[in-house]
Amino acid sequence: MKIDAKGMHYKELNKMIAKAIEEGEKTIDLINVNGQRYIARSIREKVQINIDGVPGNDLAIFLNGATIFTNSNAQDGVANTMNEGKVVIRGDASDILGYGMRGGKLFIRGNAGYRVGIHMKAFKEKKPVIIVGGTAADFFGEYMAGGLIIALGLKFENGKVIEHCRSICGNELGTGIHRGKIVLRTDENLEHKLARRKFLNVVGLEHRHGFVSLPFPFYLDTNLTIVTPVPPSPSSPLRKDSTSV
Repeated sequence: MKIDAKGMHYKELNKMIAKAIEEGEKTIDLINVNGQRYIARSIREKVQINIDGVPGNDLAIFLNGATIFTNSNAQDGVANTMNEGKVVIRGDASDILGYGMRGGKLFIRGNAGYRVGIHMKAFKEKKPVIIVGGTAADFFGEYMAGGLIIALGLKFENGKVIEHCRSICGNELGTGIHRGKIVLRTDENLEHKLARRKFLNVVGLEHRHGFVSLPFPFYLDTNLTIVTPVPPSPSSPLRKDSTSV
């Protein structure tokens, strides 16, 4: 089913999407999307939504099972409090991606803005994953409480995958992280970017290589840096459970 969103208010668009799902549609193509908010909010049905244009804030908020493909960029708050499903952005995305994300997967082909993965957490057996194909801005992995965030530092140009000229991430890396894992594909010395260094473990893995199968496949042959929180001491108030990755 195809829905033309040109000039449409976001409430009207979301009502049309909900009605199409109620009527049994499994694939919905949205064209001429231009800043409409809350697209695919709370959808738990196993449907696929393809978006042509730039969706507004909170794309896939509270998503609980659907698959979303966006052929361009996305604005703030993609996958806000997402519980299950998959979101693919074939361009860049703005700030606070994956806020409070509890499960599912978010793939960004290009660059991401500030506070990617803020308050991201694992929930029961679910472990959320965010993969940024390019680079990210400040506060990457802020207040993480579980899950996995990866930044690859690549860009796509004329059909080829090349190194990005920008730094892999901004400052204040891993601010307040106490569970989960951040993986950065970089040769940079990240010491000056780390927030509260004594609370973070940083491990460099030299020359890892192989073919990575994502929505945007490529060959990985470089150094990786992994950032994780220092395990709490026995007297720490942080409870020990299975939510870390």
